[in-house]
Amino acid sequence: MRLPKEGDFITIQSYKHDGSLHRTWRDTMVLKTTENALIGVNDHTLVTENDGRRWVTREPAIVYFHKKYWFNIIAMIRETGVSYYCNLASPYILDPEALKYIDYDLDVKVFADGEKRLLDVDEYEQHKAQMNYPTDIDYILKENVKILVEWINENKGPFSSSYINIWYKRYLELKKR
Repeated sequence: MRLPKEGDFITIQSYKHDGSLHRTWRDTMVLKTTENALIGVNDHTLVTENDGRRWVTREPAIVYFHKKYWFNIIAMIRETGVSYYCNLASPYILDPEALKYIDYDLDVKVFADGEKRLLDVDEYEQHKAQMNYPTDIDYILKENVKILVEWINENKGPFSSSYINIWYKRYLELKKR
């Protein structure tokens, strides 16, 4: 399959471990694709929940997906600073329909002041039991929480202000076209 090019728009679909569709983002603008990663931006993007509810993202957000890491990162650009929402999730796949991944409930939120919170631990434990997450998935996810926290603490990749500045600037340039 041909990789989407800079400026293309794609759909993002998150699923649950049991295969059910969890959430869909329409019209994410692609900023960069490589063999293993995709960087995009959502800005007033339509989001549809699995129950049919719809909402629109409020601010620009740089999104980062990787084929080797079990997380994806959303950097929300606000007047008060950049905050992050990180989903513990399977590496993504890309097909003609959408970029797809499995959401594994656990999330790490990083506030603009640097405070970090691990979220939805109860939901993770509940779904782990309900959907029979294999022990290897449980181990992989917990190891990837450690990797993610290391990235946060070291301002690596999407957690670097220069990274956000570069990709947000590129988005603004593409938006003018």
